[in-house]
Amino acid sequence: MKNMLIYAYTAFNLGDDLFIKVLCERYPDTQFTILAPRMYKITFKDLKNLRVYASDSILLRGINFLFKKIKRPNFVQRLLVKHSDGIVHIGGSIFMEAKYWKEYFDKAETIRDKSKPYFLLGANFGPFTDDEYYQKHKELFKEYTDICFREEYSYQLFKDLRNVRLAPDIIFQLTLPEALVKQNYVAISVIKPSSKGLGSYDLLYYEKMKEVAIYCIQQGFDVHFLSFCEHEGDQEAIEHIIDLLPKELVSRTRTHLYKTNINEILSVISESSFVVASRFHAMILGWVADKPVFPIAYSNKMINVMQDAGFTGLYTDFKSLEALQPEQVFNSIHTNGIDVSPQVIHAERHFEKLDSHLSLLGRRAYESKTEYS
Repeated sequence: MKNMLIYAYTAFNLGDDLFIKVLCERYPDTQFTILAPRMYKITFKDLKNLRVYASDSILLRGINFLFKKIKRPNFVQRLLVKHSDGIVHIGGSIFMEAKYWKEYFDKAETIRDKSKPYFLLGANFGPFTDDEYYQKHKELFKEYTDICFREEYSYQLFKDLRNVRLAPDIIFQLTLPEALVKQNYVAISVIKPSSKGLGSYDLLYYEKMKEVAIYCIQQGFDVHFLSFCEHEGDQEAIEHIIDLLPKELVSRTRTHLYKTNINEILSVISESSFVVASRFHAMILGWVADKPVFPIAYSNKMINVMQDAGFTGLYTDFKSLEALQPEQVFNSIHTNGIDVSPQVIHAERHFEKLDSHLSLLGRRAYESKTEYS
């Protein structure tokens, strides 16, 4: 059986976990392997073709510690690479320039086996300010088997490389749970701005989300708050916002915290009347569910994808947040729809080269089996 190793952001972020879900469900006859926290065994218990090695287990941590002592760091990950037929690096904002990016870059390169096919799917590049960051990655990308970015801006940075392609976000391909009945509530996905490098905006953002929630309730809608990633402060943000609400309105709210149950959040979005999206993939999921969406863009990646999709509805970014009025947000329920059926179709292009690679592996395995039978 074909065996591909997955590199992904494994901090229980709904968007990144959906990438893994889409990938494994697309290739049921391929065995995928990932090194991730033990709880991912619960998250993906229904994916029979995904094997999770618990990165936080005493055994694996002990093995890595012992081999590090003899100058062989990251032994377990190297072993998984060695016994794979290739690597799929799948994720969204996986190339944001950080303070210690050189150390991270060098560490990642010591793990990579250049003899193995390497597929980079679904990402955007940046933000970055250091030209060396860009140039080093451009040299690195030349060695990858295939790269498919999810937005035009990133593609333009590297389009002169022969292995670089463009397709809409992978999550456009996701099939959401069927909404048996549309319910009378607004789904609000939140972030903690300081976790996104917007520390000066925390209090203003919480105040604005409080105002939006109150206005929606006053118009006869309940409000369902969504946390996509506890590790990045979404749950903490919801608690701050609810603390600001008048006590008599709290009963008109519900909170949904993503930990390991992917379908809960997907169902909440499917059954909602309207989505207020601070999370990038809340915006995408709202569009896929054919809901009007009001995006609150915390980075250019959201604006870039809105432009790529031809979204002409109202939105705000954090520079304009102070001027935002709750009635503007709510009134978008009538104006912010978009047909993303072209994006749903074209998002499949992310997997064109991986399709070919896995088909080739399958043919080779069949020929080898036939030869010795």
